[in-house]
Amino acid sequence: MTDAQKAKVLARLKILIPSEEWDENLMTQLVEDAADWILAYCNRTSIPDALVRTIGDLALVAFNRLGAEGDAGRSEAGESYTFETAPAHIYGILNKYRLVRVSGHAYEAQTDENN
Repeated sequence: MTDAQKAKVLARLKILIPSEEWDENLMTQLVEDAADWILAYCNRTSIPDALVRTIGDLALVAFNRLGAEGDAGRSEAGESYTFETAPAHIYGILNKYRLVRVSGHAYEAQTDENN
C-alpha cells in the first residue's frame, strides 16, 4: 500500500471513529493488517486504488471487533450477532479484483506502481 493510500484511509477513519477512542498506532496497524489480508486474498502485490475504501472498511470491522477476537457469535439484550471473517459485501467487492492462480502463479498486470 502506498503512503498516499494509507493517509487517505486513516483520514476517513478519523472521521468515523470518535476522537476519544482514536489511537493512531492501533489504527495504523489495523489498516496495514487489512491491506495485507486483501493482498493475500486477491493474490496481488499492490492495492488497486479502487480497493482503498475497502481497506478502511476492513479496518473498521476489526476495530469494532476488538475484545471479541475468537468469538463466533455473541448474544446481548435479546439480540444475536454472528461474526464472519469479513462481511459478505466486502467479499463481493474483493472478488472483482481477485486474480486466479495458474500453476501456482497469479499473473498481475504491471503498472508504474509495480515497477
